[in-house]
Amino acid sequence: MAGERLDKALAALAPAGAGLSRSRIQALIEAGAVRGPDGAAAAPRARAQAGQAWRVAPPPPAPAAPAPEAIPLRVLYEDDALIVIDKPPGMVVHPAPGAESGTLVNALIAHCGESLSGVGGERRPGIVHRIDKDTSGVLVAAKTDAAHQGLAAQFAAHDLERSYLAVCWGAPHPGDPRLRGLPGLSVEPGGWMRLETQIDRHRADRKRMAVCASGGRRAVTRFRATEIFGPRVQEGVGGAAALIECRLETGRTHQIRVHLSHCGHPLVGDPVYGRARPVRRGALEQAAAEALAAFPRQALHAATLGFRHPITGRELRFSAPPPPDMAALIAALRGGAPGPEAED
Repeated sequence: MAGERLDKALAALAPAGAGLSRSRIQALIEAGAVRGPDGAAAAPRARAQAGQAWRVAPPPPAPAAPAPEAIPLRVLYEDDALIVIDKPPGMVVHPAPGAESGTLVNALIAHCGESLSGVGGERRPGIVHRIDKDTSGVLVAAKTDAAHQGLAAQFAAHDLERSYLAVCWGAPHPGDPRLRGLPGLSVEPGGWMRLETQIDRHRADRKRMAVCASGGRRAVTRFRATEIFGPRVQEGVGGAAALIECRLETGRTHQIRVHLSHCGHPLVGDPVYGRARPVRRGALEQAAAEALAAFPRQALHAATLGFRHPITGRELRFSAPPPPDMAALIAALRGGAPGPEAED
């Protein structure tokens, strides 16, 4: 077994009937439940070494249905059919391995009571769409089967409004010749850029998504820079960072994060699709540069959600400001930019 991938080697050595398939071993490694001589296993693809001892400690079985938990929610709207909340960063939407409690679903069950029971499935009742754990913002959940079906149809047809605010490295600009040459990218009026690609699981890392040449699912994001922080050069190209608005035409996993990284402008703080970039000396005040480098999560906020009420047909639109950490980052950048004058 020496030299084999760790997940494959442990699955082969597991006792019969232990329920430790390779996929189960992978999930346990990712949850930190597989430990060796140097602590928790770093990744399923790590190589097994001769003579190493590994301990696999599966957690106790999770309950079949999520339990109610009295977690405070910021409710933007609620009636008998649906509830709209402003999700804080750090909250998982529905239970999953490694995050069985403290989720939005646990909070919704406690808040809504029996009205949420069974809507949309036992493990994620009421959930029609989701946003990443470390993304904040507006999310709608259904409280009845009819509302769930009506909302799900709008999401499937992309017949609603979804607008995000984000802070990215650098500043995407329609005048950038590198962006204009990117396959699938087109320039629209008002400084908007439209990127259409296929997105699928990353071939080497199944926890990541990636733009692919064939296969996958169609993904379309419109985006534009609304503020550029740091000196710009010709036609606005340049800048250390930018506040951008993104509008989704489709809703694929990690879509905005993947698309902005593909464009060469990953989100500030994104631990998967981007990394901190050095800020050119003099481009920003020190406090602003430090705020960029230290931001601990992807700087992404679901700012606006508009849809038709699935029962009454009334047009609804909800917005929420960025949470305190992202608001502080934007304030630091606004206070730390040396000015709009172009440099030679």
